Amino acid sequence: MFTGIVSAIGRIVDARALGQDPAHGKRLVVQAPAGFLADVATGDSIALNGACMTVTSLDSALGQFTIDVSAESLARTAGLAAAGPVNLEKALRAHDRLGGHLVSGHVDGLGSVLEFVPVGESWRLRLQAPRELARFVAYKGSITVNGVSLTVNQIADDWSGCAFDINLIPHTLENTTLGSLKTGDRVNLEVDLIARYVERMLGAGAASASPVQPRPEGP
Repeated sequence: MFTGIVSAIGRIVDARALGQDPAHGKRLVVQAPAGFLADVATGDSIALNGACMTVTSLDSALGQFTIDVSAESLARTAGLAAAGPVNLEKALRAHDRLGGHLVSGHVDGLGSVLEFVPVGESWRLRLQAPRELARFVAYKGSITVNGVSLTVNQIADDWSGCAFDINLIPHTLENTTLGSLKTGDRVNLEVDLIARYVERMLGAGAASASPVQPRPEGP
């Protein structure tokens, strides 16, 4: 479990295929900032761009750790298949402050950047969410973008899903990889955990309100 408060920017420095065919994933070597791995052990969970991964090995002296990513995960996420910067967050501990919102580290789908423009001292990021996630995006609700907990400021539904706006302050741009986004980029989206459960409960309630009719007797 995570909070969506990015604690460091790391960099994938090597992405090596684990096999010769597309069914194999990749082993990533990630360079972390100094001191980031001080309390990390093999087997710990770290979110990379919002995707929860398991540390398979680490070298604290070099500040590097490795993770193995399956082909399935690579196909359903963005920013993990090749060298480049990534947002890092270590798993939430029971006594930590919940600075963002409850984040599972399971990417629900991919969004795309429609617009990224300065507005006053901040920047407005407009994203497109796919249809299957649109019902979970709400005005003033929480959403995770590349592992960053953010608040939806505006939303407009359309035939393909929904477009929504997020306001990014300079601190967020300086301490995450979001500042390097450009129009057309894909991003990892995780919708609010509570919204998912509410949707499931409402759906289950509607189903239980319509009892199954008994079948008529006969052949």
